[in-house]
Amino acid sequence: MAYEIERKFLVRGEFKSKSFKEYIIKQGYLASSENGVVRIRVRGSEAFITIKSSVYEGDITRNEWEYSIPLNEAEEMLRLCQGAIIDKTRYNISVGEHIFEVDEFYGENEGLILAEVELSSENESFEVPDWLGDEVTGDVRYYNSYLAEHPFKKW
Repeated sequence: MAYEIERKFLVRGEFKSKSFKEYIIKQGYLASSENGVVRIRVRGSEAFITIKSSVYEGDITRNEWEYSIPLNEAEEMLRLCQGAIIDKTRYNISVGEHIFEVDEFYGENEGLILAEVELSSENESFEVPDWLGDEVTGDVRYYNSYLAEHPFKKW
């Protein structure tokens, strides 16, 4: 079983010039509940189905299973998703020994920019870049599955 441990932050200031890679992502949710989500994601010419669930309530560690799927099947599955399709550009930025993934959202979530850093343990330290804003780890409003049902522009 795979685990994901990540912390999430709002972004303030300029970050794009520090990016070494960027790509467009479209994703939607076939299922979403308090226990977990089933996500379909298209990233360029690649597509994935991902299942995530919490390990313990309040924990930032989650179970995660991700599998490549054919692009044409993912595009068909996106039409079956609940709520809006999340449309964003992801920027990868190296900071110290970590890579931050910064998502700039479009459509109904335009104006929202979030950064995530994946860790190997919940208490692992990491370098904090100057463009990192308030931490929103654990705030469900900033989960993509929540944004699909409750867009940022309507908050």
